[in-house]
Amino acid sequence: MFTTRPTLQGTFGMVSSTHWLASQSAMAVLEDGGNAFDAAVAAGFVLHVVEPHLNGPAGEVPIILAPAGGDVRVLCGQGGAPAGATVAHYRSLGLDLVPGTGPLAAAVPGAFDAWLLLLRDHGTKSLADVLTYAIGYAEDGHAPVERVGETVETVRELFEREWPSSAEVYLPGGRSPRPGELFRNPALAATWRRLIAEAQAQAQAQAGAGSDARVAQIEAAREIWRSGFIAEALVRQAGRPTLDTSGERHVGTLTAEDLRGWSARYEDPVTYDWNGWTLCKAGGWSQGPAFLQQFALLPARAEELPAYGSAAYVHLLVEGCKLAMADREAWYGDAGEGADGGVPVDDLLSAAYNATRRALVGDKASYELRPGAPGGRAPRLSVHARGAAAGRAPGADGGAAFGAGEPTVAGDGGTRGDTCHVDIVDRWGNMLSATPSGGWLQSNPVVPELGFPLGTRLQMTWLEEGLPNSLTPGRRPRTTLTPSLALRDGVPVLAFGTPGGDQQDQWQVHFFLGVVLRDSVRGGLDLQGAIDAPSWHTDAFPGSFHPREMRAGSLTVESRTAPEVVAELRRRGHDVTVGGAWSEGRLCAVARDPRTGVLSGAANARGMQGYAVGR
Repeated sequence: MFTTRPTLQGTFGMVSSTHWLASQSAMAVLEDGGNAFDAAVAAGFVLHVVEPHLNGPAGEVPIILAPAGGDVRVLCGQGGAPAGATVAHYRSLGLDLVPGTGPLAAAVPGAFDAWLLLLRDHGTKSLADVLTYAIGYAEDGHAPVERVGETVETVRELFEREWPSSAEVYLPGGRSPRPGELFRNPALAATWRRLIAEAQAQAQAQAGAGSDARVAQIEAAREIWRSGFIAEALVRQAGRPTLDTSGERHVGTLTAEDLRGWSARYEDPVTYDWNGWTLCKAGGWSQGPAFLQQFALLPARAEELPAYGSAAYVHLLVEGCKLAMADREAWYGDAGEGADGGVPVDDLLSAAYNATRRALVGDKASYELRPGAPGGRAPRLSVHARGAAAGRAPGADGGAAFGAGEPTVAGDGGTRGDTCHVDIVDRWGNMLSATPSGGWLQSNPVVPELGFPLGTRLQMTWLEEGLPNSLTPGRRPRTTLTPSLALRDGVPVLAFGTPGGDQQDQWQVHFFLGVVLRDSVRGGLDLQGAIDAPSWHTDAFPGSFHPREMRAGSLTVESRTAPEVVAELRRRGHDVTVGGAWSEGRLCAVARDPRTGVLSGAANARGMQGYAVGR
């Protein structure tokens, strides 16, 4: 069968990410003797440089990791709301939604600490070792992908009029970054050089007999982020009045105490067994369990599914997605302790509950938002979500079809669906899947002293009390970021994920089913074929990004979808938009066959920048 690229195979290491420079940097770490976790940290910091419109150090990253011979764990790099971020405070400013840009939308930054915690606990390299690639590309330059410059042009007026520190970095000499010309971020390179120097000095000053210098340096760097020169600059920036998507200038709520009081943490994954696989996701503070519920709504055996890619197959998956996402809207958030965030995940994934939910799927497309009542609990939706479901939310009469996981950016910086991804497996069997996002160049002004901006993840919370995802000090906003890891017989086999906001766990379901259902023309899993297959998404539930639109009954398919499939989906009542031929998804995947030790890797050709490398 035709694919855009081969599924790579080897035995030494495999990396797949949304940018070739991140993939190759990670591979360089593996070639230098590092493991998958060292390589992932290097790739993560390179992604901050080469995909600044999609992620940054002050953003967030959930990571699912499987150390060889160890247990699968989730490393949560999603910061919580600052202590001053209350519904009452935002309402007092005349807001009914958290702005999509500006310091009011900034959660406590999470990505940096998560990457360093991963390096400390599971890596072998020093901080200087893994940062050298990012420093090099920031200092010496890299040829940017087209989308960087396109994003900057979209917000040029905002940068020039309101955010001069961003203009200084992204409009040097009045020119936006252009493909084929080197683009540099010397302020970011200087930040990491200063961090390494200060961390080394502190570690040496505190060194004692038998101390681990590598770990001491990493711990010193984490402390500098929390309370040193980086923390001071972040807090200063949060206190600067900044124009945001509300049309007003606001200061943020992030304080030095918020930064000092937060750190990334490990949790158990939420899992679901389907067709001989164990699927692993982050808890109910992410949208991960919605991926699992979509499988709970399917027949237990893959052979019972409609023909792969048929109209009946697409209809079944889309209607199941609507039900799972309606439950996400009513139940997901960070309303309690533990990996599930207080979400009734066990009930949401139970056979009895999903039997009743499955019965709601008929021959025709649903145009309703239908959350269920797991464990007999009554669902509760925000006022805005109820309005969106009734067609009264801003933009509910239309909206763009967002594909390829790339951001669609308004002139005020409002952004949807912008993220990166990286998957790695090494020769020892260590495996990792990570989805870094947030802190993108259009989210907040660049912090002048640092070269990167604050994030905006609080825009995903509701300004209404008593909901699982209400804006609440200390609680994580419900994130769309959702890396995946799959096991067979208790052994990690497959790591995968994609950018794309609310579409992530739609594209990943279709990808995984493609891996399971497609016949491979060669040994091992047909990762590239499953990635390349025509895909789709629906916006038939309230979106997670400002202004939180919903398009009831919508279904966007790639033009490569067979005309007879499109016609049948329309007959079933779906409001079908035919998008670009290669417009849906930016999937990455790596795999390891535990029987043979053969490693595989593949990456999405959509967007012309994701690559897998390996040998």
